[in-house]
Amino acid sequence: MRLFDLLPVNRHVVRPTRSSLQNTSSDQLRKFEGYVTEIFTALGMDVDSAGIKDLPQRFVRALFDATRGIESGPHALSRLETQCRSGPACHDTRVMEGPIHFLGLCERHSFPLFGHAYVGYIAHEKIMGICRLTQLVQLLTLRFLGQEIIRQQIADTLETLLQPHGVAVYLETDHPCAHTQGLRQPASHTMVWRGHYSLNPALQTEFLNTCGLES
Repeated sequence: MRLFDLLPVNRHVVRPTRSSLQNTSSDQLRKFEGYVTEIFTALGMDVDSAGIKDLPQRFVRALFDATRGIESGPHALSRLETQCRSGPACHDTRVMEGPIHFLGLCERHSFPLFGHAYVGYIAHEKIMGICRLTQLVQLLTLRFLGQEIIRQQIADTLETLLQPHGVAVYLETDHPCAHTQGLRQPASHTMVWRGHYSLNPALQTEFLNTCGLES
């Protein structure tokens, strides 16, 4: 059974299926490249010029690469090891990591979406190492995503893997698609609190201060 199958059905969790680049036939790839060529031509690009003639091929492969978290996420996340399986050293230990830089694609316009995350949890009987937290965030964000949903997915996954007393997730994301529409807005910020963090403002302040998010 995969990790994604264990997550609550009423949570914002993606259960994707797709072909990897390695499993996509050359005929399928040529078909995708043909679609991209049509779009580029409609946009006025000279697809026969030296600098652009191979662009459809590179574009299709870049899309596979930029969304490979969909392909590897469930399997890779299920292999993320936890430490300290019970014992006093685990109880109430607060673990925080950030900034964790991530890159994905905006699910609204398919433009690159990038930013950084801060993640924290209050351990119960399991601890996940800091490097594993970074892996978790990057696997979950390397896909088409929405900022409001991905923060919930990160929190859901931590709760499923660790059953912690509390989870905190802070995302700061830049949306280039907004800039192309003439909106010179700063990066957007979203947070989610779970468990003890949702009940205790002092823990929220501690998390934000530790991550350098409040003066």
